[in-house]
Amino acid sequence: MRLFHFSDDSTLTRFEPRAVRAPSQRAPGREWLNGPLVWAIDDAHQAMYLFPRDCPRIVVWPTSRTTAADRAQWFADPAFRMIAHIEAGWLRALNEATIYRYEMPTAAFECLDDAGMWVSRTPVEPLGVEPIHDLPAALRDREVELRVMETLGPLRHVWLGGRRVRLAPNLSSAFRAGSRPLSAHLARAHPIDSDP
Repeated sequence: MRLFHFSDDSTLTRFEPRAVRAPSQRAPGREWLNGPLVWAIDDAHQAMYLFPRDCPRIVVWPTSRTTAADRAQWFADPAFRMIAHIEAGWLRALNEATIYRYEMPTAAFECLDDAGMWVSRTPVEPLGVEPIHDLPAALRDREVELRVMETLGPLRHVWLGGRRVRLAPNLSSAFRAGSRPLSAHLARAHPIDSDP
């Protein structure tokens, strides 16, 4: 297993635990996840972070609870294992951005059993860093279909969570606040506003 942290800064040599920028409503006993932590994402879920830092996106993938009808509707193309949705206003930034993938030492982290996220309560020194210059190609290489939409709003009915959705200007306040629809079995994305 490999763990990564993504950044737009190529000069990081040590990651200090810090609180999330936008605290989330947490389940009882999990409030500590808003506190000072170093976040990382596993290899299988790293596609959630192959975007410019503040780009609102919703990434979906089938789970064991995904119905056959939803698979047929959403995941008909077997070449892709995930679908990433962004707003058209972010396409240029996605095409032009360079981000940096830091590989993290796995021993320093504990698994959250939640969409590939891991955390460390102590400072972490990365094992290495790699620039990623072509984000659309990096998504394709990880079998992620990119879908560009005028607004993420039409995904309200399938949305379970997403990265930086609070920054999408065309979403209703209820959608941005983290409402969860009944059809959440379609896919698993996560609403924690963390910075792996």
